[in-house]
Amino acid sequence: MVDLQTQYQQIKEDIDTGIQEVIDSAAFVKGKKVQDFAEHLQAYTGAKHVIPVGNGTDALQIALMALGLKRGDEVITPTFTFIATAEVVALLGLTPVVVDVDRDTMNMDTDAVRRAITPKTKAIVPVHLFGQCAAMEELLSIACEHNLYVVEDACQAIGAKYTFSDGHSAQAGTMGEIGCTSFFPSKNLGCYGDGGALFTNDDDLAARIKAIANHGMVVRYHHDMVGVNSRLDTIQAAVLDAKLPHLDEYIAARQKAAAFYDDAFHDNGNLTIPGRAPYSTHVFHQYTLQLGERVCAYRSDIQTQLAEKGIPSMVYYPVPLHLQKAYQDPRYHAGDFPVAEKLAGCVLSLPMHTCLDGEQLEYITENVLRVIKEVCKD
Repeated sequence: MVDLQTQYQQIKEDIDTGIQEVIDSAAFVKGKKVQDFAEHLQAYTGAKHVIPVGNGTDALQIALMALGLKRGDEVITPTFTFIATAEVVALLGLTPVVVDVDRDTMNMDTDAVRRAITPKTKAIVPVHLFGQCAAMEELLSIACEHNLYVVEDACQAIGAKYTFSDGHSAQAGTMGEIGCTSFFPSKNLGCYGDGGALFTNDDDLAARIKAIANHGMVVRYHHDMVGVNSRLDTIQAAVLDAKLPHLDEYIAARQKAAAFYDDAFHDNGNLTIPGRAPYSTHVFHQYTLQLGERVCAYRSDIQTQLAEKGIPSMVYYPVPLHLQKAYQDPRYHAGDFPVAEKLAGCVLSLPMHTCLDGEQLEYITENVLRVIKEVCKD
């Protein structure tokens, strides 16, 4: 699904030099490279503050901790997403409130958000799924109307740009009170282990986030609040700092591959290509098709046949949050979120990375179309 080795070979000298500098300095934790990377990512995103942490899930948890939410407060999140979004809500004793998503963009349905707000609602966590921003202008308006916080889960969308109706634009993760991202190796900007970061334009929130991520400590060994231990190690920062100058190039390569897929699949009645929102660029962390009614039941067979031809595929995500065993809730039942449940049964993601070449793309698309055609004969 992702070719990290070829990507490494293309910038091997910069990566190796950065790692060697860290080893030579022996500053493996909180070394200079961490601050350098944070400053460079600030410049790239336009965020006033970038706070690197251990991973994207930590970033989400720390964001909610920094807002001072109390046990029982409700946090609205989409039901069609990776589990981490709801996981941190539950871990903090908050109440996850899930909503359905838009069929085309697969992002949070803003009308569903409005309907889900109660007096206990304190925050909205939109997920910029698969590399495309959720409808942030509307969500920010809803949040302002109801005095709610917005925490962006931008773990799949670093580099995506949102354009507001007045023409100004902003990077994914920089529009709400806090934004969160992940540097998991398969991400568009990925390290060689775990990593994450938080974005904010609020000085007080930035100070609080930094303290929480460092055991709740501002002055050494003086703990002013309950915190955690979450930090981006210096070697990972060196890797990310070497990759960051290439991020726009990586995004362009993914967009080019997505355009090839689009051209191959757009007129096939059994496949629906990813929808594009008019307000957001798409950086294609994943390229996710929706299978038509005739072939949904054969999704596993399609994956098996593609795998036999050396073509990996994945299902992101096969079970919506409200149907996960760990998150069963008497408020929710099968059928309550029809779009998410439909998507869970029909989505299929194809290989997507920065090093896909024309020959590979032709091989993938030809075989996908061939397998779909064979399945439809049955």
